[in-house]
Amino acid sequence: MVPPEPSPSPAGRPLRVATVSLAGCFGCHMSLLDIDERLFTLAGHVQLDRSPLTDIKRCGPCDVGLIEGGLCNAENVEVLRAFRAQCTLLVAVGACAINGGLPALRNGLDVGTLMTEVYANNRPGLAPGSAIPNDPELPLPLARVHPLHEVVHIDLFLPGCPPSAEVIWDFLHAVVQGHIPQADPALIRYD
Repeated sequence: MVPPEPSPSPAGRPLRVATVSLAGCFGCHMSLLDIDERLFTLAGHVQLDRSPLTDIKRCGPCDVGLIEGGLCNAENVEVLRAFRAQCTLLVAVGACAINGGLPALRNGLDVGTLMTEVYANNRPGLAPGSAIPNDPELPLPLARVHPLHEVVHIDLFLPGCPPSAEVIWDFLHAVVQGHIPQADPALIRYD
């Protein structure tokens, strides 16, 4: 079955969309790719800005920003704030972005203790003499993993772990048509 063709964007130009994965598993981006042939339909109505699909490193002015993953380090917070500044509509995609997901399981533990346990106790697989990483290029870990809405205003939430390709397609299709998307609860899953 051929997917329905979206009508032109309300702005009369392709919507600029940016995507990023923060602290998570990248499953939400995989669901985006799972919309399969409909990607070609979407390509006529969407121009990708920053995204792992484009390898663009900075987010420019965008209509829609899709962010998966929670916030586990200072760089995640910086990227999120840049997206909020550049994106008209900011969307938290998936459980990690909405509630911290699996990365938040470390929230009951002390980060310093974890680092010491892993690096200072000569765990198998580490090079002899390994030490806790202390390079200025590495982002500082946060004491706990945060969902996105604890740091910036989020306009819409796409729940699921990950949201299915159908949920992502319905969302993007609605946005391209100028509608406020509503996720069908029957399509929401947590795998």
